[in-house]
Amino acid sequence: MARVFTPTRAAALEALADFVPRAGSQYARDRNLDAGPGRDNVSSLSPYIRHRLLTESEVVAAVLGQHRLSSSEKFVQEVMWRTYWKGWLEQNPDVWLRYRRDVVELAQAGQTEAGDYRDAIVGRTGIDAMDVWAQELIETGYLHNHTRMWFASIWIFTLRLPWQLGADFFYRHLLDGDAASNTLSWRWVAGLQTAGKTYLASQSNISRFTEGRFSPKGLATTARALVEDPLPTRSPLAPPEPSPSGSRSGLLLHEEDLDAPGLLAEHPSVTSHNRLVAVVGFARADDRSPLGASDAVAEFTMSALDDGVARSGASGRPHVLSDTFASTVLEWAASENLNSIVMPFAPVGPVRERIDTLRAAVASEGVTLSTLQRRWDTLAWPHASRGFFPFREQIPRLLAQQGL
Repeated sequence: MARVFTPTRAAALEALADFVPRAGSQYARDRNLDAGPGRDNVSSLSPYIRHRLLTESEVVAAVLGQHRLSSSEKFVQEVMWRTYWKGWLEQNPDVWLRYRRDVVELAQAGQTEAGDYRDAIVGRTGIDAMDVWAQELIETGYLHNHTRMWFASIWIFTLRLPWQLGADFFYRHLLDGDAASNTLSWRWVAGLQTAGKTYLASQSNISRFTEGRFSPKGLATTARALVEDPLPTRSPLAPPEPSPSGSRSGLLLHEEDLDAPGLLAEHPSVTSHNRLVAVVGFARADDRSPLGASDAVAEFTMSALDDGVARSGASGRPHVLSDTFASTVLEWAASENLNSIVMPFAPVGPVRERIDTLRAAVASEGVTLSTLQRRWDTLAWPHASRGFFPFREQIPRLLAQQGL
């Protein structure tokens, strides 16, 4: 039976407690197996971490509370991969802009020289494994990480479909889909992220790690890396913004970070002297793609936002705004007599784009907008300027800096 993801922090904490005993050598031994949707050899925590219903630091702290780093290293690294991808994309935002442009152009065309990609996204490729995985993704909003790699490889090298449309398909349906992990993982399979190094799915590997459930024939046996125009010079990371200076501030939560109590605890000046007087949330899952997001992603996102706002600890009437228009946010600010708005920092992606648009609009009305960055990100992202292996060497030091 497929796992059901309930979009609340309470469910996330329950899932974390259930997984932690298995996070050591058992996880390292069995993590690459995909025996079907009822899997318990992986954590399945990613939909919660993606929205910070659980934070990376508390997940790692829980694991290290029961396991030494030497035995839980594989799991800790999986958490850190997500952090690494975000930090890398933060310093290379043009990769995201290119991807967004390409998806629009390719989705409008629909057809490719290799055929219609729309057959692939509804499970009609004729490759049984691919078709089952496509249906599993659509129905559950989740795929095993190893399966995601196989799927991307077959999409790119056997079906010869544009990687951008495969990434878009995942992004529209994955409950844990985020701009950095999804986009850059597809680029890695294609040989773009680590230039010239591809990932090639094989019949024997799939058969072994699905315990014989699938053994697809006719897969590509060679994989020539895709190429692209050179990327611009890496962008410097923006310094954390100063705390808001207004006497009446409102907190505006979004789907990238729904742990308001933990975030505010890292920025106590925001709540000092009772300056934080109102909390609302806004989200729009359809920003993920020009084709929108799946109903499952939209429902999970909005329910998670409801939960995050309800747990904010705010006085008054914390609620979710009806839409994400700047005019709606300004109406809320006016109704609460706010002179500043604070938001969780959003990494490169659609929520950042939404915030940038909002920032200009509220500034024109004399309201300041500040973002609050997590110490976890501030410490780790500067080390994500090259490949993952140099970043991995910093993990013990980064954990020590967090008191873990």
